Amino acid sequence: MDTTIEPIMFDALGLAAPLLKAVSETGYTTPTPIQAKAIPLALQGLDLMAGAQTGTGKTAAFALPILQKLLPFASTSTSPAKHPIRALVLTPTRELAIQVEESIKVYAKHTPLKSLVVFGGVDIKTQIPHLKTGIEVLVATPGRLLDHVEQKTLNLSQVQILVLDEADRMLDMGFMPDLKRILALLPKQRQNLMFSATFSNEIKKLSDDFLTNPTLIEVARSNATNDNVTQKVYLVAQNSKQALLTHLLSESDSKQVIIFTKTKITASKLSRALQKEGITADAIHGDKSQKERIEALDAFKAGKITALVATDVAARGLDITDLPMVINYEIPSAPEDYVHRIGRTGRAGASGIAISLVSEDEEKYLADIEKLIKRSVEKVQVDPKILVKTTHQSSATNGKRTTDHLPQQDNDTVASNRHAKPRQHTRKPSKDPWFDKPYEPTVHQANNSTAPIQARLHKAPVAALLGGLKLSNRAIQK
Repeated sequence: MDTTIEPIMFDALGLAAPLLKAVSETGYTTPTPIQAKAIPLALQGLDLMAGAQTGTGKTAAFALPILQKLLPFASTSTSPAKHPIRALVLTPTRELAIQVEESIKVYAKHTPLKSLVVFGGVDIKTQIPHLKTGIEVLVATPGRLLDHVEQKTLNLSQVQILVLDEADRMLDMGFMPDLKRILALLPKQRQNLMFSATFSNEIKKLSDDFLTNPTLIEVARSNATNDNVTQKVYLVAQNSKQALLTHLLSESDSKQVIIFTKTKITASKLSRALQKEGITADAIHGDKSQKERIEALDAFKAGKITALVATDVAARGLDITDLPMVINYEIPSAPEDYVHRIGRTGRAGASGIAISLVSEDEEKYLADIEKLIKRSVEKVQVDPKILVKTTHQSSATNGKRTTDHLPQQDNDTVASNRHAKPRQHTRKPSKDPWFDKPYEPTVHQANNSTAPIQARLHKAPVAALLGGLKLSNRAIQK
C-alpha cells in the first residue's frame, strides 16, 4: 500500500490569483515547511510564534498572508488617504529590511498594494516624499521608524498586522525599549506574527508581551543547523589563519564566499590582504556608509567579488542565491551567532559548506557551539606544508616576509597584553556599536532659532564675593 504523501502546492494555500502568479514567476511551486504551516494559520487571523532555520523561506511565510489579507483594501487611487499603513514589518538590520521589502514588492507586483522600506544611515528627508504618497506595507528598523513618528511623517493608527522578523536578534541588539514604544502607538486590535531562527527564554518572555494566545510553529529543532550544510573546523594557530584562508580560497571552486570576522578592523585588513593575494574581495561592516555596503553587496551578488569579508552586522539579512561557502575566520563568542552565520549557505534546500578556523584560545567557544547545536563538528588537522607553501608564495608575490598574518596587534599592544589579566569568558553576543545602537531621536534646532543668543551660550562661573566676573566675548564664545 502506497502511503506517500503528496507535497502541498501553493495553489492549495488559499492565495489569490495575482499572488500565485507572482510566486509562479519566481520559479516556486511547492512551499517550504514553514510556509506550508504558517500561511494557512496566518490567513485565519491567528497570532503566530514561528521558528525555523534561517534560509527556509520565512519572508514569504508572512509576506504572502499579509498581502492576501490586504487585497480587499487595495486601491488604484492616487490619493494617499486610500493607502494607509495597514501592515508593519520590523527588522533588526538595514540589510534585512531592504531584502524583506524587495520580496514583498515581488509578491505584490500584480496588485495595487504598495510597500516601502525605511531605515537609518541615510537622510530621512529622502524617505518622507514616498511616505506621503501612501503605502499599505511598511518595512522598518525600529530606530528610523521612531524618527518618522517623532517628525509626524507617518500614521500607525490603522495597522492591522504587526510582524517581528528575527525577533531574537532584536533582543540581542537591545531593541526592547524601542519595541515597547512602537507597540504603544499601534491599535490594540491587530494580528501579530513573530518569526525567529532561535528560541530562548527571553524570546518566550517577549511572546508573552507581544502575542495573544499565539500558535507555536517549529519546523526544525530549535537552534539547529541545516543538515545539508557540511561543517568543518580547521585547528590552526592564530598567526597562520591568513595563510590557511588564502589556501582554502585558492583551492576552492566556489565563486562566492562570505568570510566572517569579529571586528571591523580585522574585516578591513583581511579584505585588503586578500586583494594583495590576487583575490577579489571587499569588506562590509558598520563603519561603512549604507551606500558603500549596498555597493559591496551588489558587486558580490553580481559575481564581481569572490570574497565578502563581514562582521556579524551581515550575519542576518544577507540573502545570496546559491551561496556555496561560508568561512568563520574568527568564530563568534555567542554560539547563536554561529547558527546565523552558517545559515547564509545551504538555503532553500541547496547544499553548502561552512568552515571555521579555530585557534587554541577559541576552542572554548567551539565547545559552546557544539553544545548548542547538539552535534560534534568534524575537526581537520592542517598540514604544516600548506602553511609553509602559502607563506613562501605570498612572500614572492609581495617581495617581503609574510610571517605576520592577520589578525595581529602592534608591538606596544602585544607587550601590554602580556602583563594584562586574562579576560573572563562571557557569552554576550557580538556587537557592532554603530550599527546596533538603540534609537536616538533626531535633535531639531529650528525651533530654537529665535531664542536669545545669550541663553544658548555657556554661562561663565560667577565669583560669589566679587559680584560676578565679567569675561570678554572671546572667552564666552570659547
